[in-house]
Amino acid sequence: MEKKLSIFGVRPVTELIDSGKEIDTIYLQKDIKTDWALEIKKKCKEKNFNLKLVPRYKLNRLTRKNHQGVVGLASSIVFQNFENLLASVFSKGVFPFFILLDRLTDVRNFGSICRSAEAMGVHGVIIPKKESAQINEIAIKASAGSISNINICRENSLDKTIQIAKDSGLTIIACSEKSKQNIFETDLNKPTLIIIGSEKNGISQKLLNLSDYICKIPIKGKTESLNASVAAGIALYEANRQMTTN
Repeated sequence: MEKKLSIFGVRPVTELIDSGKEIDTIYLQKDIKTDWALEIKKKCKEKNFNLKLVPRYKLNRLTRKNHQGVVGLASSIVFQNFENLLASVFSKGVFPFFILLDRLTDVRNFGSICRSAEAMGVHGVIIPKKESAQINEIAIKASAGSISNINICRENSLDKTIQIAKDSGLTIIACSEKSKQNIFETDLNKPTLIIIGSEKNGISQKLLNLSDYICKIPIKGKTESLNASVAAGIALYEANRQMTTN
C-alpha cells in the first residue's frame, strides 16, 4: 500500500511546491508571519494548492521531526485530466461513464465509492482540488485497493467540468432525495455523469442548475436518506445495469 510522501521543513516544502508534483495538502502553522510563510501562502494561491492553516500541535501529529512550522503531503495518486480522459473513452467507441463527488470529505465514503465505481466500470471519479476527501491510507483501505485501479480527475472547477461534459454529449444526473423523479425510471443508457453530494451539504445549487435530471433513490422505510457511498453504489449499479442490458 502506497503512503503519501510527507515533506517537512521550509526549504523542502518550498522545493516541493516548485517541483510540479501532485500535491495533496500544505499544512502551515497559522501563527507564523515570516517572509517565507507569506511566500508559501502566495505560491499556494497562485498554483491553487490546498493550503491549511493549523495550530502547531496538528503539525506535531503529522511528524515528530523538526518541521519548522510547515508540512507538505505529496499525493501518491497520478491524477488524470478530465478532458483528455473523456476523449480517450470516446475514441474507444463506448459510452463515457463518470461520477462526480461534490465536496464529499469523508475518507471512508470516498474509498467505498471508488470501490463501487471501479466494480461498475466507471471510467473516472471526479473530485475538486479543494473541499474533497484526502486520499490517505484509510480511503485506500475502504476502497479495498480500488483507488489504484480507477482514474481520478482532480479539477479546479466542478461547474466548468460539468459544462465540458454537457458540451460533449454527457447527460448529467444529480442524485438528491428531495427530487420527485425516480432514478430507476430515468434513461441512463447513454453517456452519463452522476453527481453525488456530501452528506452534510448535499449538491451545490450551481451544480444542480447544470444537471439535466435530478433523481432520487426511492426509500420505503422511515429512513429519510441514504449514506453517500450507499446512494452512489445504487445509482452506479442502475446505470451499469441499463448500459449492459439494453
